Amino acid sequence: MQGRRIDRIEEQFRIELSEIIEREIHDPRIGLATVIHVKVSPDLRHARVFVTVLGNDAQRKKTLEGLRSAASYARHSLSKRLHHLKRIPELTFDYDETVEKGMRIEELLEQIKREDE
Repeated sequence: MQGRRIDRIEEQFRIELSEIIEREIHDPRIGLATVIHVKVSPDLRHARVFVTVLGNDAQRKKTLEGLRSAASYARHSLSKRLHHLKRIPELTFDYDETVEKGMRIEELLEQIKREDE
C-alpha cells in the first residue's frame, strides 16, 4: 500500500515541477527542460528529479546549474501547491540519459537495417 502512495506522490511531483519550471522559474540558464521522472525516498525526505534537456552538452550543464540553484524555490512552490503533504522533500536535479540512449539504439537499428538491405 505504501508503494502505491509513493507512486502517486512521484507522479504529482512530476506534474507540478514541470509547471513550476515552465511557468515560474525565470532563470536565463534554464533552457527547454522536461521532467521525465521523480524518485522519492520512502520517508519523503529526498526526491531525485530526472530531467532531459533539448540542446548540446553546454546547454544541458547550464540548465542543470539553473535548476539546482532554483531547487529551494521549486520546493517552496511545491509546498504551496501540495499543502496537504506534511513534508516536501529536498530536491536534487539530475540528467536522464534514457531518451539519449533510446535515440542511439534507434540509430543503431536503422544502421543494421540499411546494412541488411
